Amino acid sequence: MLIKPVGWIAIIMLLMISCIKDPPLNPEADIESFTIDKDLLLADVFIDQVNSKIVLHLTDDAYDSGFAPFITTSAGATVTPASGDSIFFGGDTIHYVTRSQDGRYAKRYTVELASIGNWAFDFEHWEIQPTDKYAYPVEDDGSMVWTTGNPGVALSGVSKDPSSYPTRSTSDHMYGMKAAELVTLKGTALSGLVGIRLFAGSLFTGTFNSLNAFVNPLTATEFGQPFAGRPRRFSGYFKYTAGSIFQDKEGNAVPGMKDSCSIYAVLFKGNTRLDGTNINTSDRIVATARLKTTGDHAQFTRFDIPFEYATTAPLTGKHMMAIVVSSSQYGDTYRGAIGSRLVVDSLRIIY
Repeated sequence: MLIKPVGWIAIIMLLMISCIKDPPLNPEADIESFTIDKDLLLADVFIDQVNSKIVLHLTDDAYDSGFAPFITTSAGATVTPASGDSIFFGGDTIHYVTRSQDGRYAKRYTVELASIGNWAFDFEHWEIQPTDKYAYPVEDDGSMVWTTGNPGVALSGVSKDPSSYPTRSTSDHMYGMKAAELVTLKGTALSGLVGIRLFAGSLFTGTFNSLNAFVNPLTATEFGQPFAGRPRRFSGYFKYTAGSIFQDKEGNAVPGMKDSCSIYAVLFKGNTRLDGTNINTSDRIVATARLKTTGDHAQFTRFDIPFEYATTAPLTGKHMMAIVVSSSQYGDTYRGAIGSRLVVDSLRIIY
């Protein structure tokens, strides 16, 4: 007896199904979001994937009463404590442990509480990132207020040594034992493929989102830390020497153009950070204090700049302060002079 065509089709479909293997289970084990009611936060939550940290700026109520975060993970991954479980701060450090869908990989996140009360920075304490070996400043208690562009530079294939990065510590100081040194360096072969031919040294209060470093570099720099009060002045010490040849984004020399450094502070409304696309243009900006000098300063020079306010109205609600420092003023668009060097020390926001 002949098998009808529809029977042949059914047999072929059964054979195909039997040959198709189940897709592999997901090996990723990341916490992708950690959501808390914004009323409980002084700044947006920052997930530092490189160092497996969840950085929180909490209100006093949130610290005292605890909270229940909503957590999303890589597809299929599990997390302990579970999403929606309440956590409380008392004695022990809080950790979250994730396990991938395939069960082969686990990741341990540390919850870090950040608090800023004293806006006086001497850059005396530095740590070395264990994997990529770049330096970054920490406060006396080990907390991180500042970040740099070094995490993005690490993706470009530089050697794993603090001196290979544009921002690091130096013993060339005004006070204490150390200061922050920022140098504009030549890009790498890998960074050149995406049009980045130099790296300016950068240092700022805020966070660095490495996931955007090559895809959308300007949004990778997330500026600002929670600030309370009405700032009057921004002061500090700096020395600066511009590199010899200013170059455009394509790496061509620009005759008659000289590099200059950038040092400024911005107070803005809200608890969501600004980034490289809007730090100078956002309508949330309340006041700015900007160093206007452009020349070289071989010796440490003091600056003391008043904040210029956009309005005389009283400050209400939550605010953030960004201090931004760069060895090349136009480094965010990859223009500058290789070899430009800036050193800053004893930065202060004066109430």
